[in-house]
Amino acid sequence: MQSWTDQLLGEDFLLMVTRLLVALVLSGLIGFEREINNHSAGFRTHILVGVGACLMMILSLFGFSAFNEVNDNIRFDPARIPSYVISGIGFLGAGTIIVYGGTVRGLTTAASIWTVAGIGLVVGAGMYSVAIFTTLIILISLIFLNHIERIFPRSRTTMFIELVVDETIEINKVLEILEKHHFSITNIEIIRQESSLRKFYIKMNRKDRQHLIKIFEEISQLQGIKSISELNK
Repeated sequence: MQSWTDQLLGEDFLLMVTRLLVALVLSGLIGFEREINNHSAGFRTHILVGVGACLMMILSLFGFSAFNEVNDNIRFDPARIPSYVISGIGFLGAGTIIVYGGTVRGLTTAASIWTVAGIGLVVGAGMYSVAIFTTLIILISLIFLNHIERIFPRSRTTMFIELVVDETIEINKVLEILEKHHFSITNIEIIRQESSLRKFYIKMNRKDRQHLIKIFEEISQLQGIKSISELNK
């Protein structure tokens, strides 16, 4: 006869807890990288996705075992619930994608969320070594390959800057500064914010960082400028 602890927790409780903790650690590592780089979905979001996916996999593997023991005719597919997780997680990733005029931000974070869900499913299935190896690959891709992209910026021919301004701004003076430094402007988008604030998204040709610093210094001295920053894809 089973003890009350076995009836309450189940025979596989420790195994399930171990898998949930492994999913927490691995997804947390990826989320921490996104967090320190100030992306929209960070530490907590990745942990929730990874642990939640692991929980769904555990449910698929262990949640229906009692029905199989009672009825031999019942058949179930352990991949059914995970398949819905993989397709359904897309809505959360879509929420991290932001469109600024002609540029799109958040694609990498959306992809990391989708991959973390996969890691959670793999951990839930007990494939720890594959999950750890995949986590290492993702971290290498997010951290080191990002530095390589910065070393070779020639493939990017355009850049985007964001201006937060108030009603006192004279946008012509901003354009004069850009033209003085020989930047070619290809697109300008204006979005009205709360009260009197507005956001300007300016798309222009990419030049070296030294020119960009000079531009930021000159523009920041203009009346009505609240903040100026470069947008990264």
